[in-house]
Amino acid sequence: MKLVIVSGLSGSGKTVALHTLEDADYFCVDNLPVGLLPNFIDKMTYSKPALYNLIAVAIDARSGVEDMDRFEQIIDQIKSRNILVEVLFLTSDIKKLISRFSETRRKHPLSKQGKPLVEIIELERKLLSNIYAVADLKIDTSTYNAHELRHTIITRLLPDTGKNLSILVQSFGFKHGLPADTDYIFDVRCLPNPHWEDQLKELNGKDGPVIRYLEEFDNVISMLQSINDFLKTWIPCFEEENRSYLTISIGCTGGQHRSVYLVEKIAGELQKNQYNASVHHRDLV
Repeated sequence: MKLVIVSGLSGSGKTVALHTLEDADYFCVDNLPVGLLPNFIDKMTYSKPALYNLIAVAIDARSGVEDMDRFEQIIDQIKSRNILVEVLFLTSDIKKLISRFSETRRKHPLSKQGKPLVEIIELERKLLSNIYAVADLKIDTSTYNAHELRHTIITRLLPDTGKNLSILVQSFGFKHGLPADTDYIFDVRCLPNPHWEDQLKELNGKDGPVIRYLEEFDNVISMLQSINDFLKTWIPCFEEENRSYLTISIGCTGGQHRSVYLVEKIAGELQKNQYNASVHHRDLV
């Protein structure tokens, strides 16, 4: 049996995640209190015949402080029954969350009269900190729409390659801030910048003229080779530790040209070597 626990900040996409898992034949339960999780698993395990081998449960901050403090203990208890458990945690930038609540006109589940939304979100983040600390996969959905989040969950949480390690290679722009929850960050701002070429400025790192421009420089090719060699050396160590997820972030100034080019090349090399690698361009316009 496999259990996926979906948690995270309200407005970060838990409903989209749960619906995606449901479409993948998971039996899904929304807003189950943490304290009831062992009894629920007992019920699902001992029912005859066993109807569900794939289960997803969404848990939010309304479970209460005492149960949240026991979260890791509860998960260890479930794992001791030879049940595979994965914890997915969704987060987002506070400004983006406030904007989403404003657009949908929905109330935050922890809302209290007279308390600002920003304080409620910070309270929720604190209440969920124990789940965040042990999460196997953390996704910052600030730049995702529903379709992109669904695709990310399918490619990362539901791989069909038979490989245990799911690798995300993402580009970003340093001027937009560092990505959250990444294992490796490579800074490529030292490379020639197509932004300063008039004919390339409005293009991106996936466009032919930008690719040809960058590949004229020896240091671009050297940087690409160095990163590929580094990953070739160290990814097997993640596999030996039975890690399920690895995130690699490549950053340039704006996240449009150099980082996009390198991410496409690096992900392609990983895929050529039979790794389950997916791509996300965080700041690409």
